Amino acid sequence: MKVALYHPWIYLKSGLERTILEIARRSRHDWTIYTSHFDRQGTYPELQEQRVVELDRVSVQRSYGAVLGASLRIARTRLPLDGAQALVVCCDGVGSFITVRNGQVPALNLCFTPLRAAYDAEYRQRHLGRQGGRRLGALAVEQGYKWIDRMLWRRYRSVVCISKTIEDRARAGRLIAGQPVEVIYPGIDVQRAAASGIFEDFFFVPGRIMWTKNIELAIAAFLQYRQATGASTRLVIAGMADAKSQEYLAGLRSLAGEGEGVEFHLSPTDAQMRDYYDRCSAMLFTAFNEDLGLTPMEAMASGKPVIAVDRGGPREVVQLQVTGYLVPAEPNSFAVSMQLLMADPQRMRNMGAAGLERVRRFGWDHFVAQLDAALDRMVAPAAS
Repeated sequence: MKVALYHPWIYLKSGLERTILEIARRSRHDWTIYTSHFDRQGTYPELQEQRVVELDRVSVQRSYGAVLGASLRIARTRLPLDGAQALVVCCDGVGSFITVRNGQVPALNLCFTPLRAAYDAEYRQRHLGRQGGRRLGALAVEQGYKWIDRMLWRRYRSVVCISKTIEDRARAGRLIAGQPVEVIYPGIDVQRAAASGIFEDFFFVPGRIMWTKNIELAIAAFLQYRQATGASTRLVIAGMADAKSQEYLAGLRSLAGEGEGVEFHLSPTDAQMRDYYDRCSAMLFTAFNEDLGLTPMEAMASGKPVIAVDRGGPREVVQLQVTGYLVPAEPNSFAVSMQLLMADPQRMRNMGAAGLERVRRFGWDHFVAQLDAALDRMVAPAAS
């Protein structure tokens, strides 16, 4: 089957771009990837080996004006769907606007999250808090957007959510319009999952460096841990910080201070990230309400325990006191859990081993096979 996939912007090394890459690599269908912003240097280089078509470019800025402009341009875009039997839209905000002029083939919503500023209560509260005097205007825009978004969701014949957290968010936002909905978890390369057996004296915070990841919590908890224990343990923060996040990164550096054991590694390679996963003692996952979280899975695939905020997607991945800890989003809870792990190496190894066993159910091959099957079921009625 020939399938068109659309996502507005492919420009980072995030879980969404990784998922698109693994779909194109592993599916038994024939995929063409369409995007309105393709940054070959910023995203995974392997995507250049896939069939990626860049359309009229839109901005990746998240200001109201930029998002409105991108939405209008996407809504006017007509994809070259001749020969395609299905359209998959990667939904995390404005992607659904692509369905306005591309209804000639059945469409599947691969939902990473509905727009968090509108549908995620925790994110929405923080987002509105950043608006200051523009709050009333932001609320008006939100209501208009949600009305349009619900209309666009009716154009989907099927919905696949990457976690139960996302399904619940979509249902609470009254986005589901009677279509079949299923949860299919993306994940890891199971063939490469193996306990490293190495537990060096550092905690690891991997992933995109941006405000939604709440990395200041990891730094505050680490500094409290160091003060309480007097240990020389390090904290390694590794990931990409795009132009929008430079001010946030500067704030993190200021919070970390000098000589306090906090290290930043910007734009690491995949090999460098795997090395950190293999060598760390444990991973800290501080995002305040994550959709799922591939980085905890990667840590578990190296046999490492995870300390995560007890909210959202991590609850579906981390088993409390079995593969790690789920704790409130405040420094003391993280610091106490860090002390418990570092004071008991056998507990750390046991949790790491349990995590490795659990994470084997989150494999890319299973995810892509299930997505292929969902496409087959969606297209079958139209074909008959």
